[in-house]
Amino acid sequence: MEAFCGSKLSHFWDSNRTLYWDTPDLTECFQMSVLSWIPCIYLWLAFPFYFLYLKKNSKGYIMMSLLNRVKMIFALVLWIVCWADLFASFHEMHQGSHIAPIFFVTPLVVGMTVLLATFLIQYERLRGVQSSGVLFIFWFLSVLCAIVPFRSKILQISLKNRVEDKLRFTTFYIYFGLIVVQLILSCFNEKPPLFSSVVTDPNPCPESSAGFLSTMTFWWFTSMAIKGYKNPLENKDLWSLNKRDSSEVIVPKLLREWEVEQAKVQGEVQALYSKSPLTTEANHVERSPAEAEVLLMEKGEVRQPSFLRCLLKAFGPYFLIGSAYKLLQDLITFINPVLLSMLISFIGNQKQGVPSWWGYALAFLMFFCALLQTLILHQHFQYCFVTGMRLRTAIVGAIYRKSLVITNAAKRSSTVGEIVNLMSVDAQRFMDLTTFLNMLWSAPLQIILALYFLWQNLGPSVLAGVAVMILLIPLNAAIAVKTRAFQVEQMQYKDSRIKLMNEILNGIKVLKLYAWEDSFKEKVLGIRQKELHVLRKMAYLGAVSTVAWTSAPFLVALTTFAVYVMVDENNVLDAEKAFVSLALFNILRFPLNMLPQVISSVVQASVSLKRIQNFLSHDELDLNSVDRKNTTAGFAVTVVNGKFSWAKNDPATLHNMNLMVPQGSLLAVVGHVGCGKSSLVSALLGEMEKLEGEISIRGSVAYVPQQAWIQNATLRDNILFGHAYNERKYRSVLDACALTPDLEVLPGGDMTEIGEKGINLSGGQRQRVSLARALYSDSDVYLLDDPLSAVDAHVAKHIFDKVIGPEGALSGKTRILVTHGISFLPQVDNILVIVDGRVSEVGSYQHLLKENGAFAEFLRNYALEDIIEEDESLGPLMEEDEESFPEDAMSNHIDMGDSAPSVNEAKRQFIRQISVISTDSENTRKMSVRTRRHSERKHVEPPPEKKREMAEKLIQAETAETGRVKSKVFLEYIKAVGPLLSLFICFLYGCQNAAAVGANIWLSQWTNDARNNKTDTSRDMRVGVYAVLGLSQGVLLLGIAIHCRAYSMLRAARVIHHNMLHAILRAPQAFFEATPSGRVLNRFSKDVDTIDCLIPENIDIWMRTFWYTATVLITCSALTPIFFIVIVPLTLFFWWVQRFYVATSRQLKRLESVSRSPIYSHFSETITGTSVIRAFGRHSAFIQISDMKVDENQKSYYPGIVANR
Repeated sequence: MEAFCGSKLSHFWDSNRTLYWDTPDLTECFQMSVLSWIPCIYLWLAFPFYFLYLKKNSKGYIMMSLLNRVKMIFALVLWIVCWADLFASFHEMHQGSHIAPIFFVTPLVVGMTVLLATFLIQYERLRGVQSSGVLFIFWFLSVLCAIVPFRSKILQISLKNRVEDKLRFTTFYIYFGLIVVQLILSCFNEKPPLFSSVVTDPNPCPESSAGFLSTMTFWWFTSMAIKGYKNPLENKDLWSLNKRDSSEVIVPKLLREWEVEQAKVQGEVQALYSKSPLTTEANHVERSPAEAEVLLMEKGEVRQPSFLRCLLKAFGPYFLIGSAYKLLQDLITFINPVLLSMLISFIGNQKQGVPSWWGYALAFLMFFCALLQTLILHQHFQYCFVTGMRLRTAIVGAIYRKSLVITNAAKRSSTVGEIVNLMSVDAQRFMDLTTFLNMLWSAPLQIILALYFLWQNLGPSVLAGVAVMILLIPLNAAIAVKTRAFQVEQMQYKDSRIKLMNEILNGIKVLKLYAWEDSFKEKVLGIRQKELHVLRKMAYLGAVSTVAWTSAPFLVALTTFAVYVMVDENNVLDAEKAFVSLALFNILRFPLNMLPQVISSVVQASVSLKRIQNFLSHDELDLNSVDRKNTTAGFAVTVVNGKFSWAKNDPATLHNMNLMVPQGSLLAVVGHVGCGKSSLVSALLGEMEKLEGEISIRGSVAYVPQQAWIQNATLRDNILFGHAYNERKYRSVLDACALTPDLEVLPGGDMTEIGEKGINLSGGQRQRVSLARALYSDSDVYLLDDPLSAVDAHVAKHIFDKVIGPEGALSGKTRILVTHGISFLPQVDNILVIVDGRVSEVGSYQHLLKENGAFAEFLRNYALEDIIEEDESLGPLMEEDEESFPEDAMSNHIDMGDSAPSVNEAKRQFIRQISVISTDSENTRKMSVRTRRHSERKHVEPPPEKKREMAEKLIQAETAETGRVKSKVFLEYIKAVGPLLSLFICFLYGCQNAAAVGANIWLSQWTNDARNNKTDTSRDMRVGVYAVLGLSQGVLLLGIAIHCRAYSMLRAARVIHHNMLHAILRAPQAFFEATPSGRVLNRFSKDVDTIDCLIPENIDIWMRTFWYTATVLITCSALTPIFFIVIVPLTLFFWWVQRFYVATSRQLKRLESVSRSPIYSHFSETITGTSVIRAFGRHSAFIQISDMKVDENQKSYYPGIVANR
């Protein structure tokens, strides 16, 4: 190396000059070689990977800006300066001077590297990079390495009073100035690329355009923090979600991987199916592939599709970046104990002439390491939290999409309550796991490194500590297995509870009508009690695990120190050994504390993983079971030899179905209750399993179900159902469906918000809105499942005449009408009679009457029933006042023709009698109640302006609290726990920390024995007291864990749930009309889970942190009183910082909680109307709405996780 540097320069390394002088300096050879090459080596190593990344990820094109031009000019000048050095060396060599190789190599290397940096500046602009982290680090390293020569040259001038090499002196300072300018310029951002979303988005997230330095320090978040500190944040203040984190990008990525995984498993099934003897029985009866698949899975020959593998493929690469940060942070963690050892040695050797700058340098290095560690750790957490957020988005999206297509058999096993839990609790488990998932490999790595350094410090004595840790592993494994079993049991109870709550909310009207609140409350509390019993068992196991692993660092320290001083009399526990070992034991404390929590999270996530995997593996409806490309001439609906069941393994519901419906005809489907009429409609929609035969439908389909499905939206939106608004068409639909009079009654007209499940509409109104939706869709085929059963008789006649009948709005369209109203049958084109799931008769009304078969029998039965019912009601009706005579009682059955049986003649006479009574009474008495009400409404109809004023929003948006969390909230929780018990728990935490401080003070006294030569006399006593103090910590921890987790917190959870359930069941009916069930379910699923699990953990973390900080500050102030002068301003500063950021963080948490409920409300609404959504082909639109609601929730969650950084 000296030959490379030449005789002009000093040696490559001089330890005396560098380490032991009062004014230390590095040799010129070292400066020109190592310091000059370090940034160059970094950039050339990073270039291939960075270039490939840029090539694959283009964000657009950035126009040449002033900033870019300035960067280019300075880079070119820098390149010229480097070449000037090189040409100067050639010139000197040409003059006959002996020039060392380093004067050629270093300018050449630096010049080529600057040229590479110049190329990257332009290439980044072309690929849309606004701020370059790679170049920022390069310029930073260049400046850092140039500071030493900068100082060195000034020192040489001050010593020699002259400059020896003026050219190189001048070029160096020009070089230094230019790289400082480049470093400053790299802190600024370029403009966004052309046509990027940042330009078009009204409120973009500043992270996407933040510089490297801003990203590393999260400075881009400051604007929101300031806004949140000044005023409580509102939804409009939130930034748009980054495109890369949106459902539009995230969900398809996971679903692609899931489809690939399913295809792989399917391929394995087919391969085994072709080889397996199960495919053919002994009697050579062929098995279907589906049956073979079930049998192979039962025998364990075929694996299920792995959802975990899909998650790893979709989100693993991004998560690995966070893992890389974690690895770097772990390695930096162990620098501090080494620096501490050097600092203690420096203090001990101060009298031996060690330069004082060593102490300052070591203190600065310790601070710099802590700062670097913090920056890297929070980058790791950012990647982990974002991965968790993306996992939740993907899982919720996948579950929502799956719920739209699962079969009826799958719905039996996966209830609404269970699916809500999958979306809320199970998805949350994955979010919680990703935060500390890296601890699975990081904890063992930290433990191994800590033990290695301990071995260096204490020798083989550390093996005693290793033995303690090994003994704890089987205990923890047994606890993990048992916890997993309890977790499965708890989730089953949670599913049952949410399912029952969903049923209660759906049937709350009936519940209140029969005053069943108390009995259902007892049922819910019974399930809750079982759930809490399981949680208590888990808490006991958790307490043992926590005590074992929290005490582990101390037990390791105790056994190691005890063995160290016992095995050899020459082993003395001095300050350096004790406190460096203690620092290592403290590093050991975090991974050992975290391991049980991570293992517990992994166990919980594995249960959730299996539940989600099972749900996503459910069979889906065959979307191709109905042929939509019907080419049969003249027929809109065709069924040939159809055989259908509700599940693959169920017996067939419909047999040998043959049906051909001519284009534009009206087909009535009749039959007794339970004969299969609605099943036929479901089969035509593709909702049933097609066992045999073919179905084909030409054109689009509109469906009116027997139970009307109404969305929580305005009346107009329910009718439009995603179609464009056409005033003329819309008004004609309202008139046809007899909805115009209802608009006069509703406070906001057609803009009135309809409650969840149409709760503020009558049954007839709901059915007419459902019919209006179908009519407005202007479809080709209409499937009407008994739409007239829920409406009044005169309204039914109006609807049939104006909508369904031969003269109605749907004349010319293909209509299949399931009905019990025999009065409309003469007007239909054809009638299909179903008996016990089979087609009995098909033909026109007159034809079927002549046949005198099942249809004639059906007519006789229904006509007689109607006569008996009306005959029974006739007497009271004639005696009562006309005001109580309902119009609905008057039959509107029409004459059925001359060929009708004699029963029909009696029917006609009865109808005429009723008509006479009705007509006479109208002439002599007042109008009926309903008629009079309609008349009054018409006369007092308010003007449109007033109508709009009266209109109120039925479902009010969920509001979030603002400002600080009120003390009442904390007091309520303390009251639920128990005030005295809360104080006792705080006292136990204080005692535990006092014991920990006492152990450290005792250890400090123990190390003083080495200086006073008292090691022999006091050794046993020192070990004994140290052991007692440590064991007392373990006992106190056990007391805390049992009192806190297993008793008090669960007591609070029980009380809060009980009070909430009591309040919900006692709420008036108006509350349920104005509150979506999803909002209530959110309280009982996610929020109750938070009270059960998260709040106890957070209280534990807060209490430990508080007492640990308090004891450290008190101890330091007591031992070093001058420390108190520093701690007061620091405490005030951190208190202000905490107030500044917590104001924003708290409000973001509230907004996130509020925006979560609409996800579950929308899902609950969707799951009840899946058949309607599929029939109208609106599943894509509903998926988009769900994704939008999830993104809206993540909009507040994402800045929330950044606020905590």
